[in-house]
Amino acid sequence: MQINVCSLSLLDATVMATGARQILTLLNVGTKVVRPATVEERMHLFLGMNDIIEMADGQILPGEDHLSQLLRFVTAWDQTTPLVVHCFAGVSRSTAAAFTTACALNPHLDEMELAQTIRRLSPTATPNKRIVALADARLKRQGRMIAAIDAIGRGEDCFEGVPFALTL
Repeated sequence: MQINVCSLSLLDATVMATGARQILTLLNVGTKVVRPATVEERMHLFLGMNDIIEMADGQILPGEDHLSQLLRFVTAWDQTTPLVVHCFAGVSRSTAAAFTTACALNPHLDEMELAQTIRRLSPTATPNKRIVALADARLKRQGRMIAAIDAIGRGEDCFEGVPFALTL
């Protein structure tokens, strides 16, 4: 299983380089995304949310419905080709979704080890704590996902995150 994380600007290049046939997009509602021609429309999930961790006027907080859609999408992934997960910068929403996907598909995976792997692969990764908290509760990880993300801390400041491939 390979989960590739990137920014919106690297979406086409990442899909081409990896041969991915499924894309998970986590972006603000209304952000234009041109789906690569090699990916069927039904294999692309767009989750409209802002990169926030608490309610803010005029913004969409990641919620239970987003998580439900994400989990349905990734559990239906046949894993024969890589999955590409992206947000605008490839730093927060996408890294949280990749972390969530890995935990959902591998119930016995050690959360701390996974978070440390993400940090090693991408020094800029800063998983969205709201998405991680929702996933931790839904997946019954008893706070271990939250603790693992807290342990790796905030990633390096950047305009665009360092893309990475998580192979499990």
